[in-house]
Amino acid sequence: MKSRLNGYKLFSYAKTIIPGGSQLFGKRAELYAPGLWPSYYKSAKGCEITDLNGKKYFDFTMVGTGTSVLGYSNDKVNFAVNKAIKNGSISTLNNIEEVELAEKLIKLHPKMGMVRYARSGGEILSIAVRIARAHTKKDFVAICGYHGWHDWYLSSNLNSDKNLDGHLLPGLQPGGVPRGLAGTTLPFSYNNIEELENLIRDNNGEIAAIKMEVSRNSGPVEDYLQKVRDLATENKIVLIFDECTSGFRETFGGLHKKYNVEPDMALFAKALGNGYAISACLGRQEVMQATQKTFISSTFWTERIGPSAALKTLEVMERERSWENITHTGADISSQWKSLADKYGLKIDRWGLPALSGFSFISPDALAYKTYISQEMLKQGYLAGNCVYACISHTPSIVDEYFSKLDPIFRTIKECEEGRDVHKLLDGPVCHSGFTRLN
Repeated sequence: MKSRLNGYKLFSYAKTIIPGGSQLFGKRAELYAPGLWPSYYKSAKGCEITDLNGKKYFDFTMVGTGTSVLGYSNDKVNFAVNKAIKNGSISTLNNIEEVELAEKLIKLHPKMGMVRYARSGGEILSIAVRIARAHTKKDFVAICGYHGWHDWYLSSNLNSDKNLDGHLLPGLQPGGVPRGLAGTTLPFSYNNIEELENLIRDNNGEIAAIKMEVSRNSGPVEDYLQKVRDLATENKIVLIFDECTSGFRETFGGLHKKYNVEPDMALFAKALGNGYAISACLGRQEVMQATQKTFISSTFWTERIGPSAALKTLEVMERERSWENITHTGADISSQWKSLADKYGLKIDRWGLPALSGFSFISPDALAYKTYISQEMLKQGYLAGNCVYACISHTPSIVDEYFSKLDPIFRTIKECEEGRDVHKLLDGPVCHSGFTRLN
C-alpha cells in the first residue's frame, strides 16, 4: 500500500490493468509532466487538490475537465446530493427533480420545448444525433468541433484519420468503428460559410443535422452563426449547438444566447452538475417528439443525483453570477500570460473562451516549455500547464500568487529561446501532444 502513495508509479501500474491507465484521455499524466505528475487525488475542495501523500496543489489546469465552475465539492451542491442519496437515489418510480430541472432549463431557453437527460457529454451528443435522424429520416451529419467518442463521430476518420485534426484533437483513430459508417459524418471548418454551403449542395438533401460548437478558440465573424441558422432552415436540416463545454461560461445558459442565434437543439453537460454526472438535450418540441419514433432509454438516466445536483448548481450559479466571475477571471489570466510573455520577449498564441483560456509558445520547443512549466510549478504547489478553466474559487490573490511563481519560469524559457537547452532542465520526458503518442 505504501507504494501507492506515489501517484505516478500507481498510474504506471494502472496501465497494466486499465487500458490507457485512465478513463479520460485528458487525465493521462503524459499530457503534463511524465514521471512527475501526481495523477491521483485524495480530496479536492475549491480550487485545491490534495494528492495521495497529503501534498496540496492549487489547480490551474482544467479543474475537473471543466466540470466545477463553483469549485470542487461545493457545500450547497453536496448538501442537495446528500439529501437525494438519503431519500433514495433510484427507485421503480421516477424522481420529481428531473421534471423540475426540465422546467428550469426551458425557462432559461424559452424557444426550447422539451428535454432529455443522460449522464455524460458523449451520451447526450449521440442522443441528439439519433433524434435528428429520426426527425428528418436522413442519415448524414455535418460537424464542426469536438463531439466525443461515439461511432457516429469517429466515422469521419474512416476514410482519413486527418479529417478531425482541426476539431480539437489530432490523430483520433477509428478502430472498431464499422466501415459502413464511412461518409456519414462530414466535417466543415468554422467561420467558412462557403464550405458548409458546398457540403450541403454536394450531399443533395441527405444531411439530417448540422452539429457544431458555438465557439471554442475563436468567435463567429460576419454573422457566421446566423448564416448557418439560415442554411439549416432553408434546407430543412436540424441545427444542433453542442454547448457541453461552453454552456454556463459566458451566459447563464448557452453561449448561443450571447449571439442571439437559436438552434433547434442545444446540448449541455460538464458544468451543469458541478462535478456530478448530468447532461441535457434541449430541443424544439416537434424535433424532440421524434424520440418516440426510436429507442433511447437507460436505467441510470433515471437516478436523482444528477438532476438534484444540477438544480442546486443552477441556483448557486444564478445567485453568484458565476458566469461573470469566471469570464472576468479567465480574461485576467489570459491578459497576464500576454504581459508575462511580453516582459521576456516571448511569442505566444492565446486561445479559448475567456473562462476556458489557454496559450501556446510559438517555438519548436513549445511542448518542452509546457513540460517545464508543469514540472516547476509542481514544486511550488500548483498543477499547471498551458490552459486554465476558471472557477469561482480562483480568487484574485490566488491568481496573483500563481503568476508570481510563473514569472521566473518564463524568464528561464527566454534563456532557452536564446540558446540554453531546455531538455537539460527537464527531470523526465517531454509531455505528449495528442492521441497518436499515447498507448
